[in-house]
Amino acid sequence: MAKRIEATNVTAYYGSFKAIENINLTVEPKTVTALIGPSGCGKSTFLRSINRMHEVLPGARVEGSLTIDDQDIYDRDVDVTAVRRMIGMVFQRPNPFPTMSIYENVVAGLRLNGVRRKSILDEAAEKALRSANLWDEVKDRLGKPGAGLSGGQQQRLCIARTIAVEPQVVLMDEPCSALDPISTLAIEDLMFQLKDKFTIIIVTHNMQQAARVSDRTAFFSIEKTGDPGRLIEYDNTQKIFSNPSQKKTEDYITGRFG
Repeated sequence: MAKRIEATNVTAYYGSFKAIENINLTVEPKTVTALIGPSGCGKSTFLRSINRMHEVLPGARVEGSLTIDDQDIYDRDVDVTAVRRMIGMVFQRPNPFPTMSIYENVVAGLRLNGVRRKSILDEAAEKALRSANLWDEVKDRLGKPGAGLSGGQQQRLCIARTIAVEPQVVLMDEPCSALDPISTLAIEDLMFQLKDKFTIIIVTHNMQQAARVSDRTAFFSIEKTGDPGRLIEYDNTQKIFSNPSQKKTEDYITGRFG
């Protein structure tokens, strides 16, 4: 079941450097939320804070509250592995496991979670590949290396691998930046289908993509280099792109800076 995400005064650090400051926003279940803004404004830092990947870097930490259906994921008694199982992530560049077949890539997370029965793995692999709109293209070569697919197919394979473990939230960090326009369109079409099952948050530098795929958009920015990223405006995507409340948002989406 898709989850509701609520960030309250979220501030993230890399050592002594404050990367983002006092981020407050709520993401509703079964929606696509786009995070936009200039480079270095903290979009990816905030995204990685949601599944606690930010803290794997030495000296990195998060302050404030980040709740998934009212459970603060930074509580001391919360199992980090369970958080990352519930909140899947797709990265900027396709990263299939190079030594694994297409099939083994998809079921890798399930095997890691202790699933061994072949019938369950087979069913999960087909279900995930169908959900990722990849099944018809690979069903006759599941034993071939995942790295042998095209870039767009590899990214959909990574999405299949992410959703095979049935997370409630899917985070996407510029998932189309390394893809051609046709592959990008396939990923965007996929987002529309997946939001019926998952809460999706995407970081993108592509304004047209944010306008096409998201229900709500959050605009992040900084005052100057070295300052922490802040949330400038968060609203329905149509309003952000047609009638933003903040002049800085308008300046960014119309190309005056960034």
